[in-house]
Amino acid sequence: MSENLLAQLQNPDDLRKLSPQQLPQLAAELRQFIIDIVSIKEGHLGASLGVVELTIALHYVFNTPDDLLVWDVGHQAYGHKILTGRRERFHTNRQLGGISGFPKRSESVYDAFGTGHSSTSISAALGMAIASKLKGEINRQHIAVIGDASIASGMAFEGLNHAGVTDANLLVILNDNAIGIDPSVGALKNYLTSVKEGKNPIANNMIKSLNFDYSGPIDGHDIPGLIHELSRLKKVKGPKFLHIITTKGKGFAMAEEHQVKFHAPGKFDKTSGEILKTPESNLPPKYQDVFGTTLLDLAKKNPKIIGITPAMPTGSSLKMMMDVLPERAFDVGIAEQHAVTLSAGMATQGMIVYCNIYSTFLQRAYDQVIHDVALQNLPVIFCLDRAGLVGEDGATHHGLYDLAYLRCIPNLMIYAPRDEVALRNILYTAQLGLQNPIAIRYPRGRGFNTNWQLPYTAIEIGKATCLKDGEKCAILTTGTIGCNASQALRNLASAEAFAHYDFGFVKPLDDIALHKIFQKFKKVITLEEGCITGGFGSAVNEFAQQHGYLVPIQNLGVPDVFIEHGTVAELHHVCKIDPENLLVLFDQMK
Repeated sequence: MSENLLAQLQNPDDLRKLSPQQLPQLAAELRQFIIDIVSIKEGHLGASLGVVELTIALHYVFNTPDDLLVWDVGHQAYGHKILTGRRERFHTNRQLGGISGFPKRSESVYDAFGTGHSSTSISAALGMAIASKLKGEINRQHIAVIGDASIASGMAFEGLNHAGVTDANLLVILNDNAIGIDPSVGALKNYLTSVKEGKNPIANNMIKSLNFDYSGPIDGHDIPGLIHELSRLKKVKGPKFLHIITTKGKGFAMAEEHQVKFHAPGKFDKTSGEILKTPESNLPPKYQDVFGTTLLDLAKKNPKIIGITPAMPTGSSLKMMMDVLPERAFDVGIAEQHAVTLSAGMATQGMIVYCNIYSTFLQRAYDQVIHDVALQNLPVIFCLDRAGLVGEDGATHHGLYDLAYLRCIPNLMIYAPRDEVALRNILYTAQLGLQNPIAIRYPRGRGFNTNWQLPYTAIEIGKATCLKDGEKCAILTTGTIGCNASQALRNLASAEAFAHYDFGFVKPLDDIALHKIFQKFKKVITLEEGCITGGFGSAVNEFAQQHGYLVPIQNLGVPDVFIEHGTVAELHHVCKIDPENLLVLFDQMK
C-alpha cells in the first residue's frame, strides 16, 4: 500500500517536491479528506471537490504565496486551505474559534484576498498586478479563479474591461461547471456552453475581443494538462484567460448527480452519499419557506405579483413560484444591482414586485435602492432573507447592517416580523397596495409556530404591539430576537417590573406608542439582531432626544466589531443577546 502523501505536506513547498506522477494520488487523498471532514462537520462540498486538480496544479506551478492567488467567492477553497498549512485544523472549519469557511487574509499568507461575496477576484487580482508592476516586481504572478456564475456579474465585467487595456501580469481562470449554487442562467451561460461544444467560431470569441490571451477550454480534472498549460501561461506577458471545464462535486457520485443539494449538504454518509436529515415532522417552518409558500399562494390570486432573485432561487425558496408560475418569477443571476433596477422598472408599470435578496447581498445594490427605487418612491417589496446572524458562514454573510443602511433612506419603510405569522401577514399586506417601497427582514432558519398558515390579516403600517405590560422598565424589540427577550422574561422572578413591546416597523416608528412609553417608564431597553450603531436603538435614541425625554436608554444588539463564525446560538451569546445573558441583565435591573 502506498504511503499517504497528503499527511506529509505542510505547505505548497512540500507539494512541489512531489513528482508529477504522484499528483493523481494526492488528488484522490485530498478529495477523500474533504469528504471525510465535511460529511461530519458540514460545509460547502461540491465546489471544493470540483477544483481539487486545479488547486494542486496552481500550487505546483506557481510560487505561492509570493505569487498571488485569489479564489472568487471562496466556496471552492477547502483544498487550498488544506494544502496551505491548515490540514490539522480543517476539522474546525466554520466552527466558533475555528478556521473560516472562506479565504481570509488574517488567517494565512496564502489567502491573498478575503472573499465571501462573488465576482471580486478579477478586480482584486488586477489591483495586485498593477501594484506589483509599480514596485518593479515584474515576474510576480497574479491569478484569479472565478466561476461561470460569478463572471456573469457586472463587477467581473468591469474588471475584465479594465484589465484588457493594461499590460498587467494577470491570469483569469474561468472554472466553468455550469452551476453556482443553483444552475447558471443567462446569455453568457449559453455562450460558454456553445464554446464548450465547439459551436462558437474563434472569430467570435468575446474574451479575445477584450484583449486577453485566451486559451481553452481544457479539462479541469486533467492534472498533466493543467500543469502544462499553466506553465506555458506563466511565461506569457499581459492579461491571460484560461477556460477550464470541471464537474461540481467531482469524484463523489451523489454530489455530481445532485449538485444543488450537495453545494452545502449538511451532514451526510460519506460512503452512500445519503444526506442525514434531522426529523422535520411537527417542526416550525423555515422562514424562507414561509416566504416561498406565501408568495406562491398570493401570486396565484394576484396576476400582478412578480418574484425576482439574484441567483438564489433555492436558498430564498422563490423556486416554488418559479416551478409553478415561471413567466412571473425570475432568477437574474449574480446581479443584485440589476435585480433591484429591474424590479423598479416593473413597478413603474404597475407590477407588484417582490425582490428577494439576502440582507448581506443587498449591500451590493445600495445605490440602486436609493436612486432607482426610493428616490422615485416606487413600491418595490424587498424581502431580505438571512437578516441577522446567519451562523457558520460568518462575517461575510451576516445580515447585520440593513437596519442601519436602510433606515436613513427617505420613503423606504422597514419591517421586521416577530414570527412566521407576522411574515406571512406583511407579505399579504404589501400586495394590497403600498404608497412606498418596503424592506422586510427575516432570519435564516426555522420559526416558532407549526400552526402558521392562518387566514391572512392586514398589518397596520407603523404600529407597535404591547406583548406584555409592566411597571418600571420597557423592553422594545424588533424582529425575531424579541423571542429571546420573551424567554428571558418568562424565567424572571420579577417579570412584573418589565413591559415588552414589539416594534415590527423600524420605519416608520410608532410615535404614539413611544410617547406613552417615555412618559410611563423609568428606563427603556432596545434589543435588535443587527448592529447597534445606526440601527433600531439609534432610532429610539433619536426620538427621545428630539422630544426632550431624559429617560435612560440601554441599546442591546451586535457591537461595533465584525462577528466571526459559529452557530447562531453561540453568536447570540457572544453578543450577549441570548436568553441567558438577557435574564442576567434584567435581573440586575429589577
